[in-house]
Amino acid sequence: MPADRSVVLENAVVRTLDRARPRTDRLAICGEVIGPPHDAGGGGGGERIDLGGATVVPGLVDAHVHFPSWALARRELRLFGTHSLGEALERIVAAPRPAGGWLRGRGWRDEEWPEGERPTRAALDAVTGEVPTALRAHDGHTLWVNSAALARAGAEHETGVLQEEEAWYFFDTHAAASPEETLDAVRDALPAAAAAGVTGVHDKDGARGAPEAFAALGDELTLRVWQSVPDPDPARGAYVKAFMDGTLGSSTALLLNGSGMRLTTVDELAELIREAAAAGMPTAVHAIGDLANREALDAFERTEAVWRPLGLRQRVEHAQCVHPDDIARFARLGITASVQYTHATSDRALAARLWADRLEHAYPYRALFDAGVRLAGGSDAPVEELDPLAGLRAAAECDMTEDEALASFTVAPAWLEGAEHRRGRLRPGFDADLVVLDGERVLATMVAGRWVHGP
Repeated sequence: MPADRSVVLENAVVRTLDRARPRTDRLAICGEVIGPPHDAGGGGGGERIDLGGATVVPGLVDAHVHFPSWALARRELRLFGTHSLGEALERIVAAPRPAGGWLRGRGWRDEEWPEGERPTRAALDAVTGEVPTALRAHDGHTLWVNSAALARAGAEHETGVLQEEEAWYFFDTHAAASPEETLDAVRDALPAAAAAGVTGVHDKDGARGAPEAFAALGDELTLRVWQSVPDPDPARGAYVKAFMDGTLGSSTALLLNGSGMRLTTVDELAELIREAAAAGMPTAVHAIGDLANREALDAFERTEAVWRPLGLRQRVEHAQCVHPDDIARFARLGITASVQYTHATSDRALAARLWADRLEHAYPYRALFDAGVRLAGGSDAPVEELDPLAGLRAAAECDMTEDEALASFTVAPAWLEGAEHRRGRLRPGFDADLVVLDGERVLATMVAGRWVHGP
């Protein structure tokens, strides 16, 4: 990823997030890094670009994204926004049929359909026939398949609706895209990510071939990747990803009232954290429900003597429902909450219905931040759109200030990577990763001194 020649961006509103110099009106780029202030003053050579008052911010990092899944979802049947079983079936009927392959799609939410309407194998059979079909729910934790899909897999299932690990195993084993198709989709999606101002991702598709796809791209890769893997394997990834429970939409979030689905016990998670620490890797734990979050903290607390001396930066993914008693535990243990502000806005009505008895401690981002917990912002794409600007807007609805929200997409991800001395701020000597904004529009994106979108 060779850098463009040195440039000076001027007539701009530069939000550096550097406490020593939080704002300036110009910025020098020297090769792959931010240059010293005097280089922006007019004495040096290089190209000068008048931004006409546009805003420059550090590169935006999505701290929770399933990038290959999102890339593939851009090519698949979209069932987002269907408000009934009939509407979903209409889209399925209209979808092009693959030649000899699987019909894949995602986005349906039966919790938003009329009372009593549910996806069924019989309904799907009626509109897909012999085409093996696998349709993931909005949250990716439930899978709707037809009889042809079950026959292709040599399996039986009465309803054709699989959840959690059963759903993941079926899809990954039988319906997933080939490595070649995945690589092509990822390559094709990179310009869209750059156009959204994304300069880096903390990817969560380590179990779905992401490390190999990113490695195969080589110099074609136009963003930075910090990769999760399901097992402690430093050769494939930077951190380990585990699951405590399911999700709100699939009604599998593990709650203190005893409902939901426990995917990992405290003992199992504690052992994984120890194994990851032995490999020098931090652990990221998916926890949606209040009991899942509590048990994740229990495991981190139980293993604290192992990972803390190593300086590992642990994190909980989502933290959507946290009991008030556990807010201070997040802060004391120094566990980062990797949150998706857009979940709070898109799930508002559903949370009010399903979590009415605990809504006061759902999406407690303000409370976590005020307690001293570091927040890292992400999208969970393809569950939501890969769009950090949408995340920043949603953060405002979660009572976060503009600077706090921006830091969660810049400073916090860099800190989690151990790269806080190189990225996350526009500071002399830091990597030249930045985004040029005109209000709510991305004008240009730079990674390591190279324009990857809109010069």
